[in-house]
Amino acid sequence: MKTINVALLAGGFTGEYEVSINSAKNIAASLDASKYKVYTILINRHNWVYETDGRAIDIDKNDFSLTLNGEKIKFGFAFITVHGTPGEDGKLQSYFDLVGIPYNTCDATTSAITMNKAYTKAIVNGIHGLHAAKSIQLHQRDGHDTANIASALKFPLFIKPNNGGSSVGMSKVYNVAGLHDAIEKAFKEDNQILIEEFIKGREFSIGIARLHGKIVVLPATEIISSKDFFDYEAKYTPGVSEEITPADLPEAKNHEIADIVTQIYLRLNCRGMVRIDFILLEGTQEFYFIEVNTTPGQSANSLIPQQVRAMGMNVTDFYGQLIDGTIHA
Repeated sequence: MKTINVALLAGGFTGEYEVSINSAKNIAASLDASKYKVYTILINRHNWVYETDGRAIDIDKNDFSLTLNGEKIKFGFAFITVHGTPGEDGKLQSYFDLVGIPYNTCDATTSAITMNKAYTKAIVNGIHGLHAAKSIQLHQRDGHDTANIASALKFPLFIKPNNGGSSVGMSKVYNVAGLHDAIEKAFKEDNQILIEEFIKGREFSIGIARLHGKIVVLPATEIISSKDFFDYEAKYTPGVSEEITPADLPEAKNHEIADIVTQIYLRLNCRGMVRIDFILLEGTQEFYFIEVNTTPGQSANSLIPQQVRAMGMNVTDFYGQLIDGTIHA
């Protein structure tokens, strides 16, 4: 069987650069070496390179090829594991569409939309059983009156950058006095921000993917943070959060959640694997949508690999099905 040259893209332009590198290492170690020859391509604002024997060799962006020891290597597949821009917001997807190379993520349009939390909430609105926190979207170029915000929404409030999934620049405020500083903090990360009412309940994250042409919902993970909310530190500092996979939920609730996330996946025209974060409201257990992550972390202990293992599948087969399903779609 002929091996497929896979370009594994990692790095990016954000503070999640190292997280992406860790994801790439796990993917490279997990892919079936008898089927895929993996080349990890590091992306930053200045260049795209393949590192080997202490050398950094530039990628030819005209056709996304690599010349190694006089041989031109072309790729049959791009596995994007860049968190944030340009891998999660549609930019790389647009490029690969232009050069005709299949890739593992959602397409450019869906990637761009889902990076914008407010736009995503507007699109999924109306799905049966799905609720969303009341919110206000602010643009940096426009004026914003904290008194008006305080009168329109109920405290406590979450203030977060509208584009991005790393929880950098996020704050939780309990009264109008904390609003100004929290807004300024979020605007340092993005020129659009989202202010949402706090939803009290249990927080979960669940993976969903199309495997062998069929949408498969993975077991949910419950996230129990020792911090007041699940920010960047809680996500990436060992011991700050406890992750329970599979989550302790009744079978009927698992079925309800699976139906809702499947409708989200379909309505947003998702492809490959995505992760959907949500809260079950205290008391009623209603499903409150948080966000969709279209390039979820893939380090050995990340949520998707945890959920794949909990389903009784190994990560090697999971990644292989994602690649093969895209190439032969």
